[in-house]
Amino acid sequence: MQFNVAFVTTALLAFALPAMSQVTVTAFQGADCTGPTVAVSTEAVAGVCEYLTNGGSSKSMSYTGVPQGISFYESGGPHDECANGASVVAGAGSGCANGPAGFNLESFLYS
Repeated sequence: MQFNVAFVTTALLAFALPAMSQVTVTAFQGADCTGPTVAVSTEAVAGVCEYLTNGGSSKSMSYTGVPQGISFYESGGPHDECANGASVVAGAGSGCANGPAGFNLESFLYS
């Protein structure tokens, strides 16, 4: 399983590259950022959705180095690939996000 970055346009990427920070997001099979690791992202770009490939999802995701805030989106249907409102929103810094009861997390977007 791996994360996949959805690039909207090359211009967006070129604009965002100078603003990249050392953000790391790790997806876990268990809640509270425990259990085996599903995937690790170290190359996400601010403002660009990153999602687990091949229909992947995780119970929780840890994050470090977030400059302003991060949004996590549940897996399945209308919320895949950072669509239709975040399930979990967190501020700057580091932490652990759990999927809502009965749902896993599939994607994230940070600023």
